[in-house]
Amino acid sequence: MTGQSGLQKEVLALYRRALRMVRTKPLHSQAKFSLFVRYMFHTQASAVPPRNISAIEHLLRRGRRQIELYESSSIKDCHISQAMKDWEQSQSRRYNQY
Repeated sequence: MTGQSGLQKEVLALYRRALRMVRTKPLHSQAKFSLFVRYMFHTQASAVPPRNISAIEHLLRRGRRQIELYESSSIKDCHISQAMKDWEQSQSRRYNQY
């Protein structure tokens, strides 16, 4: 088995950073931030082919800027769309089947 590429490591590091950011938010909004992070990473990952390096690098830059914004202590909550809620339900049904 081969190791991860540098780009894969960057994506995972950004995901870990986003999950750490969630833990800095008030308890009542952590679930919404967590859903937001998982949904955004999932939808972005499925929208870009793994060989499209320039698109992945662009998403990494955009994701870093967005996480920097959300890391601010003045950001206490986030909006969850109906699409995000629907995606979460479909994920939980999928995992409950096993």
